[in-house]
Amino acid sequence: MASIPSPKSKIRNLLMPWLDVLAITAWGILILKYWFTGKLNLLIHPDYFWLAIAGAIGLLIIGFFKAGQLWRWRRRENVPNAQHLTLFPPGWGSGLLLTAAILGLMITPRVFASQTALDRGVTDSVAATRAQPQAFRATIRPEERSLIDWVRTLNVYPEPDAYTGQKVKVQGFAIHPPEFSKEYLFLARFVITCCAADAYPAGLPVKLTDTRDQYPPDTWLEIEGQMVTETISDKRQLTIAATSLKKIPQPKNPYIY
Repeated sequence: MASIPSPKSKIRNLLMPWLDVLAITAWGILILKYWFTGKLNLLIHPDYFWLAIAGAIGLLIIGFFKAGQLWRWRRRENVPNAQHLTLFPPGWGSGLLLTAAILGLMITPRVFASQTALDRGVTDSVAATRAQPQAFRATIRPEERSLIDWVRTLNVYPEPDAYTGQKVKVQGFAIHPPEFSKEYLFLARFVITCCAADAYPAGLPVKLTDTRDQYPPDTWLEIEGQMVTETISDKRQLTIAATSLKKIPQPKNPYIY
């Protein structure tokens, strides 16, 4: 003899499929929100925007289709079995997905800061094990190179003396590596090859005419000067000898691809 479902079981069977629908729809809305607000570029490389957007639209289509299906069943006063209609295994899964999506809608992604750069290890080269973000351009004038252009140039020919005296005008955010003396700071940009998980900081040391205390970490700077070779922490490094430092607003897109 079949057992009669308890009121709690009926409520569970009614709500569980809707929880799945809400979770799926919320994630579709979240991804599209990041795209419309220009925050998606803080999370993934622009080459993958189409994949994220297509996925978000797919989630919304699935969510709306499933919602319509459940609504039709409800109008027939037929209580479906949650085990057959849920798109995820019954339990915590859908609740966790929905909670994560709601938090994503409430919290705005932030740009990586200097502490993250120190934790991941700042470098003056693009490691060979990492994908090259862009092709190296040998014909660009020194004063027109971006910070990452200089890093790529060093990748091709790493001898710092080869660039002594060349003019430089670059932008980036300040980092205060603990091993640097007060007359130096590190100017960096984050490079993304796929997504924020693989972002890494790259840049160059800067020799100041005064101390770095007036340029706190994470301050965005435009620096003009010329290239010199300095020995910093027992290592010969290509260094920007700054003649002009100007604080600037954080760029709309602070990452390099």
